[in-house]
Amino acid sequence: MKIDKRRTYICDLDTETANTMTNPDGSLNMEDVLMYDCGWQIMDKHNNVYLQRSYVNADIFLDEKKLMQSAYYAKKIPQYEEEIKSGKRILATTLTIRKQMLADMRMFNCKIVCAHNARFDKNALDKTLRYVTKSKFRYWFPKNVVWWDTLKMSRDVIHKMPTFRKWCEKHNMFTATGKLKATAEVLYSFISKNPDFVESHTGLEDVEIEGHILAYCFRQHKKMRKELYARA
Repeated sequence: MKIDKRRTYICDLDTETANTMTNPDGSLNMEDVLMYDCGWQIMDKHNNVYLQRSYVNADIFLDEKKLMQSAYYAKKIPQYEEEIKSGKRILATTLTIRKQMLADMRMFNCKIVCAHNARFDKNALDKTLRYVTKSKFRYWFPKNVVWWDTLKMSRDVIHKMPTFRKWCEKHNMFTATGKLKATAEVLYSFISKNPDFVESHTGLEDVEIEGHILAYCFRQHKKMRKELYARA
């Protein structure tokens, strides 16, 4: 593959997780999670996609079957089993998945990782790596990788658009507290003008819609926050 080194490449990723703990009220604790599905694509800010991968984490999906029952989308387990058999998704260990992702990023000299609500995905990847290696390895990415968050981008761009507010009012897309929803599902439904759109909640498929959100924000040419962690 010929790679244009003048271009800025982004590793856009999404994780699906199982929960290791519950809160006192019985709800799932979204901080203590382990990744069982990881999808990513190498793209640019115009949503040109150069590579895609979809992995199921054998360390969790196979070796932690009881824990998998706590996954928010545990009902999708039979779907994953069929898609592994068909070759749509690759079953591999945590370290193999990480090795492939880092190799893909090196191939494109990619130093930017992006996700929607990126804090969640970063936490899931780091905690999974620590869990399976007993903290021999603690961080999924090298220190020079910069995290972008399409949740921040969309709040600075899409949420400020009168047309988005009208869309939410028309289709009743508000949170329980009356705020405009900021989920990838709602944002993509607005971008695609499809109020009936339902997010897959599987890694690679969610990455694909998040790529559209990123590109849409850039097309507006508005000032926006991109980085998950603000630099001093």
